[in-house]
Amino acid sequence: MRNIVHRHLGKMVAGTAIAVAGTAAMVAVTLPGTAGADDNGTRAGQSAPQAAGAAGAGEAAAGSGRAVPPGVVEAAPAEGQQGEGRDPLTDDELQRAEKIALSRQLFRSSESVDGDRGPQPLGVDLAEPEADEVGRPDAPRRADVTFYDYRDDTLVTRTVDLGTGKVVATGTQHGVQPPLSRAEKAEAAGLLIADPLGSGLKADYKDATGKALTSPDQLQLSGAVYRAAPGAQPAALDQCGEHRCVRLFPKVKNGPWVDARQLVIDLSARKVARLDR
Repeated sequence: MRNIVHRHLGKMVAGTAIAVAGTAAMVAVTLPGTAGADDNGTRAGQSAPQAAGAAGAGEAAAGSGRAVPPGVVEAAPAEGQQGEGRDPLTDDELQRAEKIALSRQLFRSSESVDGDRGPQPLGVDLAEPEADEVGRPDAPRRADVTFYDYRDDTLVTRTVDLGTGKVVATGTQHGVQPPLSRAEKAEAAGLLIADPLGSGLKADYKDATGKALTSPDQLQLSGAVYRAAPGAQPAALDQCGEHRCVRLFPKVKNGPWVDARQLVIDLSARKVARLDR
């Protein structure tokens, strides 16, 4: 638990300026996540000509005594309230769909990850068209809204017709575990910090920052759903898969990763356990 994965998971190789026959040659360095592109989002092979062209334009302007006008960033076009066809859902559609899907009955009969009334929102996606609607410009736009009900570990999916503002289908499933929401990862971290098994995480955070770890807000959180596997966990985690369980990959903000892979947080039972192996 006390193994800190330091700031850089791989070794980064720095570029060195090399002088050859009195000419300085620049050696470019590609950072993780930017392979094949420079800082301007262009291919590395194209950056030199563009830079040279920009420099030439600047020198020409300076030689002529003309001021170089500042760059202008155009504002993004305004987003409409209603999308068309297979356009991604607009912000307005996302909000309306979730509001329509969360009926009073569902709100009263369900429970969120932190124990409050109402199901845990997971996501809103554009629903697939029916077979006879494919290619039709006037096909209705529908949204699939998913919730997780921690009261009885049920995944609830409600399909909303955005044109009529009505729920047209409802489905419930058990043992189905979609990706975790941000709120669920934060709740899992809070349970881990409060549990005796979180002592190593807190000690590693103190070593890295000199400060006490008291809140999930102090961490960058990634995580994955954990499912029970025969013989791979203590009995306390045997229900993971039916229960909603999490393995966290926490990172100190602006600091190192902390290895917490051996710990699993059962959000349904609100317990923490260590894997046997």
